[in-house]
Amino acid sequence: MLRTIRSKMLFVFAASLFTMLGLAALHLGSLSALRERYLVSERIEDLLNDILEVRRFEKNYLLYHDTASLREGLDYLDAVDRLAGGLTGSMERELGDAAYREFLADLAAYRLALSRLPAGGRPGAEETEAVRARGKALTDYATGLLSSKRHRIHETIRQSLAVPFAFAGIFLAVTIAVVALVSTRVLRPLALLRETTRRVGAGDFRPVPLRPDLTDEISGLMGAFNLMAHQIEANQEHLLQARKMAALGTFTAGVAHELNNPINNITLTVDALLEDHADYLDDDGRELVADIAGQADRAADIVRNLLDFSRTERPPLLPLAARDVAASSLALVRNQLLGAGLAVAMQVQEDLPPIRGDLRSLQQVLVNILLNAVQATPRGGRVTLSVAAGENGETCFAVADSGPGVSPEVRQHMFEPFYTTKGVGKGTGLGLAVAYSLTRRHGGRIEVESPETGGAVFTVCLPAALAESPAPGPSPEART
Repeated sequence: MLRTIRSKMLFVFAASLFTMLGLAALHLGSLSALRERYLVSERIEDLLNDILEVRRFEKNYLLYHDTASLREGLDYLDAVDRLAGGLTGSMERELGDAAYREFLADLAAYRLALSRLPAGGRPGAEETEAVRARGKALTDYATGLLSSKRHRIHETIRQSLAVPFAFAGIFLAVTIAVVALVSTRVLRPLALLRETTRRVGAGDFRPVPLRPDLTDEISGLMGAFNLMAHQIEANQEHLLQARKMAALGTFTAGVAHELNNPINNITLTVDALLEDHADYLDDDGRELVADIAGQADRAADIVRNLLDFSRTERPPLLPLAARDVAASSLALVRNQLLGAGLAVAMQVQEDLPPIRGDLRSLQQVLVNILLNAVQATPRGGRVTLSVAAGENGETCFAVADSGPGVSPEVRQHMFEPFYTTKGVGKGTGLGLAVAYSLTRRHGGRIEVESPETGGAVFTVCLPAALAESPAPGPSPEART
């Protein structure tokens, strides 16, 4: 339920707010009860004073036989009746129902005893004792009632004084909870993230360890950081590969130009030798000259590959139909595929958007990958060229073969120049490197995988052309 830091902090603050509101309501209730009890205590004190006044007039009558004192005492007794009637609920709550009924009985008996005293004569000892006993009972009752009420007032004041300490305790508890939450779920992960940032800056791209049961904001930030570190590592690998390609391109361009002139001279010399002195050559001589010509042609092909790999100019990119690119490329290597005894298939998804590219360059990319598949697939195997929509509007060309597949060790180096697993004289190691370089120039990417069913799948993904680009028509190569 409380999975995020925001929800936890909101819960803590809401709980503390409601607790403080509850304490405030309790404090207001205590103050209201204190006010009510204070007012009641004043009325009880008035009751006690009236009873004491009645006792004073009772004493004057018994000592001096003053009839006026007796009448005034009875008048005060009426006031006691009225106050007692107004304090019925409070008196019952303070001393209990039985004691309240006893008080009323004593009050009635006291009134009766006072009313029976003679108006002008001396009361008897029995009458005097009865009046004094009933009066004392009333005084004791009122005194006990006032004492109980004051005790309750002091108890309410004591409870009210505890409320500020409760507020302070809640504030301290909330502060500790917030500090612990911020320390464990914010500051500590941020310190780990800062340390990991330093490691990434030093080239260590190990991810930040995450707990799978946490889905709060900091965990999301750390997950995004791990993704960023992974992308930086991947982009760094691409950058290193691009720099390596650029350095090798510069080197191979110089080598190719230096080799091109001697190779041309060799080729021209062989052609002149065959043209002018063929009659003087025997069969062995002609075979040697033919071998020289073949090796010169092979060296010329290597030079052309080197020049293609090192080419830095960017041809204009035009809208092209993906079907035309695939069909024209497959047509260029169909003879090699059939000569190697391989079954060929092409699958193209309908309604694909046009791509932007240079037709010759894209043909060279697919031809190099298809020739690599021809060389890796045994006779009787199958090569499939499929075209389908990829992610983010891309169009992907996939070349799948039924060969032995590609091991992870080979996969790490297969796009590097001059890397080859073929025997001596069977490959230059530039075909896939040229395909990689040309694909990157088109803003695309090459991926390779070996499915569990066997073989290898090379996938070239290229971005789609802009929407406003005119729809391309069939290329001349596709029509042939």
